[in-house]
Parts: sequence; C-alpha cells; structure tokens
Amino acid sequence: MPIALEFFVHYAYLILFLWVLVEQIGIPVPSVPLLLTAGTLSATHRIHHLSALLAVLAACMVSDSIWFLMGRRYGNSVLKLLCRLSFEASTCVSKTEGYFARRGHSTLLFSKFVPGLSTVAPPIAGQIGMSYGQFFLWDLAGSFIWAEAFLLPGRFFGDVAQKSAPFFHWLGRFAFAIFVLMVLGFMAYRFLKTRKFLQQVRELRLEPAELKEMMDQAERLGTPAPFIVDLRHPLDYKPDPRVLPGSLRIGPNEIRQHSEIIPRDRDVVLYCTCPNEETSAKLALQLHKIGVYRVRPLRGGFDGWKEAGYPLVDYVTDTPTTAVLTTEIAPAPESKPAMPLL
Repeated sequence: MPIALEFFVHYAYLILFLWVLVEQIGIPVPSVPLLLTAGTLSATHRIHHLSALLAVLAACMVSDSIWFLMGRRYGNSVLKLLCRLSFEASTCVSKTEGYFARRGHSTLLFSKFVPGLSTVAPPIAGQIGMSYGQFFLWDLAGSFIWAEAFLLPGRFFGDVAQKSAPFFHWLGRFAFAIFVLMVLGFMAYRFLKTRKFLQQVRELRLEPAELKEMMDQAERLGTPAPFIVDLRHPLDYKPDPRVLPGSLRIGPNEIRQHSEIIPRDRDVVLYCTCPNEETSAKLALQLHKIGVYRVRPLRGGFDGWKEAGYPLVDYVTDTPTTAVLTTEIAPAPESKPAMPLL
C-alpha cells in the first residue's frame, strides 16, 4: 500500500474530523472527495464506516454550533464574513434567508448540499431566534443525511471494485492521486464559476458617485429619478433600517416572478448588503436575460453608499405589493384611478 494511503488509513478519523471542520468553518476546501474516499476504503475494513460517520458528525456539530452562537450574538457582521470566505458568491445570505422564510427549520436538512448555503445557514438560524436544542437536532439530522449521501456510495463503489482484483490493486496504487485530482477539480470548478460571475458583475456595476449624480441631475432637470430597489432581507434592516432616497423595498423573488413592475423608461438600480453585490448583481443579470436592460447593481450596495457619506432616509412606506407597484408603473384606465402607494 502506498505511503500516502497508509498514512490516511492510520489517521483516517482525525483527518476526516479536521478536514470537515475546516470546510464547515468556511474555508473552501471540498469534503466530498474525502468522504467518497473514506467510504471506498471502508469496503476493505481498514476504516470502519460508523467511526468515519461519527467523526464527520462531530466536526459538523462543533463548527455549526460555533457559527450558530456567533450568529445569535453578532448577527449580520458574521454573515458578511462568511460570504467573503465562500467561493459561491452567487449563493449567499439572501438566498439562505429565503430558504428559511419558506421552509423554516427543515432548511437545515438539506443546507449542506447547497454550496454557500451550508456555510451561512447556522448563523442565520441563530440570528432568527431558533433555540439551540431545535438547531442541534435539525442540524444533526441534516449532517447525517449529507455524510451518508457520500460515504455510502463510496462504500458501494469499493464493494464493486473488490470483485475485480486487478482493478482494486490499481485503485489502491493510485487512490491518493485520484483523491488529489478530485479535490483540485472541485476547487477549480468553484473558482472558475465565481470568476465568471464577478467578471459579468464588473461590466454592470454602478458607482455610488454615478448614482448620486444621476439623482441630482434628475432633480435639477425635473426628469424621472432612477428607480431604486432595496433588495435587503428584513434581517438586514436591523443594523440600520434607513434606505437610499426614493428607494422601494421589493423582494428578489417578487421581481423575478413579476418583471412588469420594473419600468423600462428609466434607469433601475438594485442594491443589497452582500459582498460583491451578489444578490443585486445576480438579479440584474437575470433581468437582462428577459429584456430589462437598463438595470444595474450598485457597487458596494447599501454599505458602499453609506460609507461614501451620501444621504439616507427613514423608510416610512410599507413594503409595496406587486399589484400596487404595477398600478403605479402602468396606470389604470381613467375610470379607475391608479392606486397610490401606501
């Protein structure tokens, strides 16, 4: 047996624990190749399936519990840090908060299968007030499902491989090289996906100074001001509930499902609080694909505007519904006057 493989077998449970712990803390090192490898080696009985499973569960619960408690105490600042660590820029806080809003605690059952969601789900669970007891049980169940989803297929592959002695011997000789290639492949895929996304975003970004000039020019000339959309989740309003002047709070899903609420006769600016403008940039790209071209994400989002010292105002209007927005943008016939925004 090669030295590298012998080393892995000897320290398998410690390696599993530390590797999964590092990934769940937020460092982008993929655990899936390691779980598949451990499952395959369990077919030789050099690694025990149950012990490997317990090592993975222990790592998940330690890291997830830490982030749960950090999220409960520090809230949004923890989420921003985790988003910056994640390779999955397009799968960030807003998407995770949406999952919790729709599915509640059961989000933890599948969160580890979704890149990005796996990292930020525990602190968001703490931020929304879930009790630790509930979190522990749901997260333990989700971690068990995730670990077995890769350990068991690895074991099945190992059992099949043992039926062919030459293939199993070849597999043993090159197991470490295969593992390294799988890890590098996972990381390269995530890196290239993120790089492509950020390149697209750079072409669309609107600087805060540009938006301020557009707003001042509209006020001087009496022309329509840019249509500014605040995409932040209600949890993001807690640190600072103010908005950019003239902004409307509209959920990302509402805009996706009802693109008619977006005016075509003026510039549309989207902003959020995710690093690299993940939510607003992704939504802008989606709107471009369906023919809404005058839409751009604000560079730096809410925080970038605030740090530049530009004005913020209190938001006194209730979150508009699709019906209200549609009426405001496309007025009803004269016999039925348009509904005012509440």
